[in-house]
Amino acid sequence: MATAKRAPAGAAVLRVDITKAIRDAVMAELAEVGYGRLSIEAVARRAGVGKTAIYRRWNNKLEMVLEIVSDVAGRSVPLPDTGSFAGDLQLLLMIVSRALQHRIASQIIPDLMAEASRNPQIAETLQKALRTHQQAVGEQLIGQAVSRGELPPGTDPDLAVDLLLGPLYWRLAVARTPLPGGYLDKMIVVVTAALKAAN
Repeated sequence: MATAKRAPAGAAVLRVDITKAIRDAVMAELAEVGYGRLSIEAVARRAGVGKTAIYRRWNNKLEMVLEIVSDVAGRSVPLPDTGSFAGDLQLLLMIVSRALQHRIASQIIPDLMAEASRNPQIAETLQKALRTHQQAVGEQLIGQAVSRGELPPGTDPDLAVDLLLGPLYWRLAVARTPLPGGYLDKMIVVVTAALKAAN
């Protein structure tokens, strides 16, 4: 059960620039040493702040990491209407593949997945943030395709997101295998065919 955050001692205590420095430091520490070896002291040192600046914002390491990682995981992917389902898929797959190959994300994601298997709070937080985000992406992506007549009504948005993101996560975050040329284009063809066949 989450504990209440400590109240700041004054209006100027929770400065935005300090909070950003701490958040950046947490992500960098997670990428470098992992959750298990991450410490408040190291985060404070990297952020150039005292430990009290961190404890004014979070009560402990777990609370700090959960809030920051949840915020990052739940950030919305910009998905404008490109005019076609294939175009929308291409944009989404490009964004996700680049994100999974980012030097910090590629270190943090496998580590947090391992921690999630040992810590129910981490597992629940990650699942909630990711599922909420995935549902929003799926509903917009499939909704646009159905309204254009590219996919039949009743196409499952959750299934679509699983089909799209599962292979990318497996190759880039688990197997750490580079994507061969034309891989994303083939995925678009296969996923579109699968979604049409499922109805």
